[in-house]
Amino acid sequence: MALRPVMVNIKAVDHAAVGRFWAEALGWSAYSPGGTTYVGPPGGLVWPDPVAVGIDVVPVPEARTATKNRVHLDLATTSGAHQAELVARLKDLGAAPADVGQGEVPWTVLADPEGNEFCVLEPREVYRDTGPIAAVVVDCADPRDMARFWGAALDWDLREVTDDHAVLRSARTGGPYLEFLRTPGVQPVADRVHLDLLPYPGDDKAAEVARLRALGAADLDVGQGDVPWTCLTDPEGHEFCVLALP
Repeated sequence: MALRPVMVNIKAVDHAAVGRFWAEALGWSAYSPGGTTYVGPPGGLVWPDPVAVGIDVVPVPEARTATKNRVHLDLATTSGAHQAELVARLKDLGAAPADVGQGEVPWTVLADPEGNEFCVLEPREVYRDTGPIAAVVVDCADPRDMARFWGAALDWDLREVTDDHAVLRSARTGGPYLEFLRTPGVQPVADRVHLDLLPYPGDDKAAEVARLRALGAADLDVGQGDVPWTCLTDPEGHEFCVLALP
């Protein structure tokens, strides 16, 4: 029994516009199968076995506050020229420079049209085969504790863990890394970005949720009401959802 991340969930006032931005940013396509905008590789939303970790932009009435998200995306590049071209193109699409206290660094920090931070990385060999999303990055207080929880929660391999960071990645499908970075002073906030997880066909969602609670997850009420997914938080309060199989 284990779960797999299938979507990065981004809340937005204008989900269609933010979905179009991310589709253009990643070279993917935007689909509207329901009340949200799904962004994924060309070919449509293949469910329940998506070919990549996609993005699901969901509508919310509240605009984003100035508080930094604890979860963000890192985008991969293949050369210095590619990084410069991508940054320029993203700005043309509506991204804006963002200052999160990064100082002088080789990557570029931007925000999407509704202010969600992300990074365009300089070329790094480790991300050569990830696709456009290099990593989903999570600010945390204790990477080792996050490695314990998420390493048991997911079917992804734990690649590295130190006092400063923990790294997981799918051994089945490759794709982006999931990285937990020790961030001094990080505080629980209502993030605009979180992971959506899905059981494998034949697994029982209720049993998976019970297993997560035993690992230290807590139930979360965000006013979702009676829905087929379950909202939880990890031991540091990062939100995530366990989706239901069709």
